[in-house]
Amino acid sequence: MTRARLIGIAAAVVLAALAFQAGEYGVLDWLTLRSQLAEERRAVRELERQLDSLQRLAHTLETDPVAQERAAREQFGMIRKGELLYRLVPKVEPGSEDGAPAPVPVPR
Repeated sequence: MTRARLIGIAAAVVLAALAFQAGEYGVLDWLTLRSQLAEERRAVRELERQLDSLQRLAHTLETDPVAQERAAREQFGMIRKGELLYRLVPKVEPGSEDGAPAPVPVPR
């Protein structure tokens, strides 16, 4: 092989490598986009699971009286006629600025 031919082959290999690696649609960009696509698909599946769970919860709250009562009691503190509601409020130390509960002394 002549020197000119070797230089031509080397130049063709370098140009092919640049075309393969560099540019807007290079292999590295393609691999990055492929991993981003996989991440987005995982996120979509997780959101679909959450949506399904919320839809089941909404249906249950719309149709099941027991679930409705539980939600009313837990979220809104509602009680039935004749029941007493006891709320346990932590004691706040008078000098505390952040409203943190006072430490409970431990008997020895």
